[in-house]
Amino acid sequence: MPRIAGVDLPLKKKVWVALTYIYGVGQTTASQILKNANVDGDKRVDDLNPEEVSRLQKVLDGLDVEGTLRKDVRDNIERLKRIGSYRGSRHSAGLPARGQRTKTNARTGRGRRKTVGAMTKEMAQKMEEAKKKSA
Repeated sequence: MPRIAGVDLPLKKKVWVALTYIYGVGQTTASQILKNANVDGDKRVDDLNPEEVSRLQKVLDGLDVEGTLRKDVRDNIERLKRIGSYRGSRHSAGLPARGQRTKTNARTGRGRRKTVGAMTKEMAQKMEEAKKKSA
């Protein structure tokens, strides 16, 4: 199993798909990498010879991928928090930072729905009975 940029590429996938398993490499970047390394993207990963793998590795060494890219992104977010920007405060609160609405949707950031407000008399009575039993 070829290991490129610290990632084990899946053997049965085509090379252009397998390159997208690397953090920071999408479809467009993968096609540019294959063009620069002069490797056929329709080949399967297990059909690559060691010389082609080394050419891919050499091209990827010139790009920010995996660990360095993750570190850069983390550092940028920490900088936003440190300077007290609006985006930094949104990151700190775990809310959407790019202008998405939060009145509806945004469940991933805000968590599970919690009903707030009035309740029926029956529900209030059940809540009081439950409190009496637990006390």
